[in-house]
Amino acid sequence: MTTTDTPWAVQARGLVKTFGENRAVDGIDLDIRTGAVYGVLGPNGAGKTTTIRMLATLLKPDAGTATVFGRDVRAEPQAVRRLIGVTGQYASVDEGLSATENLVLFARLHGLSRRDSQRIAASLLEEFGLSEAAARPLKNFSGGMRRRLDLAASLIARPPLIFLDEPTTGLDPRTRLQMWDTVRSLIDGGSTVLLTTQYLDEADQLAERIAVIDRGIVVAEGTGAELKASVGTARLQLGLADESDLPEAVRLATAVLGVAPVLAPDGRLTAPVPAADSAGEVLVALRSAGIHLADVAVQQPTLDEVFLTLTGRPASADTTTPALPEEVLA
Repeated sequence: MTTTDTPWAVQARGLVKTFGENRAVDGIDLDIRTGAVYGVLGPNGAGKTTTIRMLATLLKPDAGTATVFGRDVRAEPQAVRRLIGVTGQYASVDEGLSATENLVLFARLHGLSRRDSQRIAASLLEEFGLSEAAARPLKNFSGGMRRRLDLAASLIARPPLIFLDEPTTGLDPRTRLQMWDTVRSLIDGGSTVLLTTQYLDEADQLAERIAVIDRGIVVAEGTGAELKASVGTARLQLGLADESDLPEAVRLATAVLGVAPVLAPDGRLTAPVPAADSAGEVLVALRSAGIHLADVAVQQPTLDEVFLTLTGRPASADTTTPALPEEVLA
């Protein structure tokens, strides 16, 4: 079995890194499966970038161990570097060179011949939709184009593991979606991606598993669905066709669910439901009573709610819930 045939691209145990009195990373454990996108989610200063730098051999851990495809990041840094590509938060391309010149330079630094460097540069520019801008000065590139070029540069040697450290920070929504497609294509091509991000929807869309990091520690880890399930149940939302049915609808929903629904600001009734079957029972009860609905939805928890619950940060400045009218509660 070759190095990259191992089931784990990254394994870390008890990683610690301190800067003076600041314990930036405080005992992080990670298991990243080969051939998947692994998301590391957290706010600025959570320790995401410091963790990436330790795994990429750019920083030495103060404690703990880490391996990349079985290679120890401390004992075998050169071997690890041959297995990885790193794209940081800010583009590492040279402003004074064109897109082609940048990629040729990186390829030459990898030890490739001039001819091979030109061939790979042209291929990557085509792959990342930059062929038409190949000779254009980088000062005329948009932020999204620079990020794509930076990612292309990290793929010159086609490393099996790619670290993407907040690759879409500052990008417009359209360019973010293009980058998401690029990440998916990397996985389709057999790569493993460790993606750090502040954007919860990004982790939800791309990552097979997600670690939530806050203040240097992993506060939760799992699939997006597992993380959402850990913070609560789904919510049933009911829009009544006739407002006069509100009292009876509340009574029936309470009888089925064992908890009284609340009236949301948009006028819909909302209540937690432990399972889809419970929502169905409420709908059957309302239909039997002749209560018609304008709309109905079952809303699963979001990763935003997961993060806010795990880190203790408030969901919003206004956390009050409108009270039901007195006649409904009677």
